[in-house]
Amino acid sequence: MREQIDDRTRSARRRIVQAAIRLYGEMGHNKTTVADIARSLPMSPASVYRFFPSRRAIEEAVVEDVLEEAVSAAAEAAGGGGPALRRLAAILKAIADCNEGRPAKHRRLQDLVTLAVRQNWTVVLAYDDRIRGLVRPIIGAGQARGELQGGSPMALTCCLLEAMDVHLNPSRIGAATLRPSFDEMLRFCWGALRRMPSSQPAEMTSHVRLKVAG
Repeated sequence: MREQIDDRTRSARRRIVQAAIRLYGEMGHNKTTVADIARSLPMSPASVYRFFPSRRAIEEAVVEDVLEEAVSAAAEAAGGGGPALRRLAAILKAIADCNEGRPAKHRRLQDLVTLAVRQNWTVVLAYDDRIRGLVRPIIGAGQARGELQGGSPMALTCCLLEAMDVHLNPSRIGAATLRPSFDEMLRFCWGALRRMPSSQPAEMTSHVRLKVAG
């Protein structure tokens, strides 16, 4: 019986979120009321509030659903084989492609996603954690195989995602700003992550080169 109730609850919540996504895409989230969502199902506003305590809770569920597309694509890319850099490139490209395609697919929903990111909604922080959770093990495995630089896998993960943020951040898509292409940023990051053939630290190598040149 409890499982049947849980299934009905999940189904109802899913219907409400899908209705909200459709209406937000048509009218924008600011102009869409809980009554509008309820009317489209059809359902009473009171019934909607049985599953979501507030309009903000519905908006958070919508953002979570939208971002889940990127997480799913990244997780699928992470499951591939090959060198660490190739797997990382596949993950980052999957996220970037989802972000680039979102405005066309979800239309006005991008405004809500941007708001959620700028205000650090809980669902956005959870999304960031999941992406880091996909990247960190691959970096650790690449270090263990001698493919990547040493250091804290989490620190390298954060550095990589921060460097690629202009292409990975869901709120920056379509921003009118001068930025390197995805491939240019990727080459820059790979130069920093790839383990140097020499056992000498990068600083020592640079010092030796400058000394020889002088």
